[in-house]
Amino acid sequence: MSLNSHIEWTEATWNPVTGCTQISPGCAHCYAKTFAERFRGVPGHPYEMGFDLTLRPDRLRQPLEWKKPKVVFVNSMSDLFHEDVPDEYIIKVFEVMQAAHWHTFQVLTKRPERLRQLVPRLNFPPNVWIGVSVENKRWTTRIDELRGIPAAVRFLSCEPLLGSLGDLDLDGIHWVIVGGESGHRARPMNPDWARDIRDQCQAAHIAFFFKQWGAYDEAGIRRGKAASGRVLDKRTWDEYPKILASV
Repeated sequence: MSLNSHIEWTEATWNPVTGCTQISPGCAHCYAKTFAERFRGVPGHPYEMGFDLTLRPDRLRQPLEWKKPKVVFVNSMSDLFHEDVPDEYIIKVFEVMQAAHWHTFQVLTKRPERLRQLVPRLNFPPNVWIGVSVENKRWTTRIDELRGIPAAVRFLSCEPLLGSLGDLDLDGIHWVIVGGESGHRARPMNPDWARDIRDQCQAAHIAFFFKQWGAYDEAGIRRGKAASGRVLDKRTWDEYPKILASV
């Protein structure tokens, strides 16, 4: 567990599973894979097996030991609903999240179909948020799957945003995160793609969070993540769902 995450929309990370496989264009330059593969073959390192999918049962109880309330991103280094994660293990992760009720858990997946299959076997307490990644119009189908999940907060992570998402059906969605891609192979984000999503969120009274421009700034000039910043149309957008604001 990382107690102080550098991810702008969360406070900490918890990885009871690490490693994954690529399934859509947003995975092409995965930061988690790039990081993990640096340590493949290093004896004793947590990522000795690189980005191979690995269950980490020794980490299951970590949130219960963390007494100060945190907003926790679950599996920043994996996807909990990967086909190789056993059903029973996923159930254990949900049991821990329910028991650690003083934290808010953010679970993000590119595999909502698997999650929907497990809905009858899972509890969805109000401190567990469920989100899907949507990087281009092709994958807006994940939003329809998400709508079928009985979570208190359902959110979208449109990062890296690789194309226009068009007209979105945001019914049942509570929060939308948008961000460009970083890294040396980053693909630029058209500012109008981000603006269109923001405008749709405002029209639907949905919280909007602009995470970053990424490697390319608003003008399309490659400056790096830090220099490009996270200002969209002269302001930052750090909105959260009302459920968090009321805690």
